[in-house]
Amino acid sequence: MARIAYDDQTAAAYKAVREIPQDGLEEWREAIRRHLSPSPGMAVIDIGAGTGAFATAFSDWFGLSVLAVEPSAAMRAQIPRRSGIQVLEGDAGALPLPDGSADGAWMSLMIHHIPDMEAAAREIRRVLRPGAPVLIRQGYPDRPYTTRTFPWEFFPETVRTTDTFPSFEQTCQAFAAAGFHLDALEPVPETMFSLAEFLAQVDVFRRSATIMRGLTEEEFQRGKEQLRRAVRTSSTEPRANWLDLLVLR
Repeated sequence: MARIAYDDQTAAAYKAVREIPQDGLEEWREAIRRHLSPSPGMAVIDIGAGTGAFATAFSDWFGLSVLAVEPSAAMRAQIPRRSGIQVLEGDAGALPLPDGSADGAWMSLMIHHIPDMEAAAREIRRVLRPGAPVLIRQGYPDRPYTTRTFPWEFFPETVRTTDTFPSFEQTCQAFAAAGFHLDALEPVPETMFSLAEFLAQVDVFRRSATIMRGLTEEEFQRGKEQLRRAVRTSSTEPRANWLDLLVLR
């Protein structure tokens, strides 16, 4: 069960402020290319596809057939209906796909929503072809720079939530039990938005971000004021964030 009830309002907020434009994901495009070796016609599962940002990117970047699996009807409704993307109801523990039918699996900022990681790993193993990779975009509490960078620097209390996320070690162990091994781990930067842009949308951001929904009103307003002060002296350039790409085979 997800940590957030993704209703229509939350899904719309996510679509509005959480999707990073593709030109801010160039480093991810190249990292994915290195580890997936994509070619047109390959089928990749986007597990927990959300509003379809990466499903769209995989289709645009590589000409892949993307199976966008998402449990929330409200989030599925936001995924673009277009050639190359098939939208499916399901979750990591119950993928609506035949055995050995996919050439790779993509999971972006969603493993903390999985109640049984080992069961999910077994299910992912079932639907992947032999040797196909699992690529996970995520921050881990035992690799703290990936969960405590911009914009969370203004809201340090979010650590209460990120510390409950699966660790890198726990994630590897869960997938190892299903026969996967660690193939690669690398931090990847992404270009987000300026501080002024973040301030303008931070209230909407709070509604759609797991780690910010746990803030008290006092904590949120204190962080918002720190952000407001920072905007007065900051550059207008977009800020970068870092997350890990974990590759398992």
